Amino acid sequence: MNHILVLYDSKTGNTAKMARLVGEGASSIPDTEVRLRSVDEAKPEDLFWCDGLALGSPTNMGLLSWKMKRFWDETMAEHWMKLDGKIACAFSSSGGWGGGSEITCQSLLTVLMNFGFLVFGVTDYAAKLTTCHYGAVTAREPRTEDAQAACRLLGKRLAEWTAVCVHGRKDQHPANKMSERKMPA
Repeated sequence: MNHILVLYDSKTGNTAKMARLVGEGASSIPDTEVRLRSVDEAKPEDLFWCDGLALGSPTNMGLLSWKMKRFWDETMAEHWMKLDGKIACAFSSSGGWGGGSEITCQSLLTVLMNFGFLVFGVTDYAAKLTTCHYGAVTAREPRTEDAQAACRLLGKRLAEWTAVCVHGRKDQHPANKMSERKMPA
């Protein structure tokens, strides 16, 4: 059974909406259990439980939120070196386009790499002109179909990679699903 944790911080509720969509995408892969946790309620046990982690934060001055940073600095610090090899990705919402969401995803990925996570981006197009190279990003809440598709695609790809790399389910490898992968017109 694939275990996916979607861990997020959300001040306005926008990143929480993204988290639910990422969870939906992960749930689309058979034999996958998904847990959503806000950073306020998350425990180290949640991180030990998961095979794959989608980490989300609002964009604060182009970086991850202070609550998310504190979680990794304080709550998880004593567990450093105990999460090596888990798979992870990132997502973020900002107040507007150009607000730094992709930089926030990179800062989240940097934290994850420091804890030994294997991180990835998604090369596929979620929709016309919408990619998840650094993670799923949106301005404010994910209202558009494109933003929602990006969140779902990120979660789906996380569940696919954990199915392949952790559980040896080669049938879930994205390259085996090339007919589903197309560039939108």
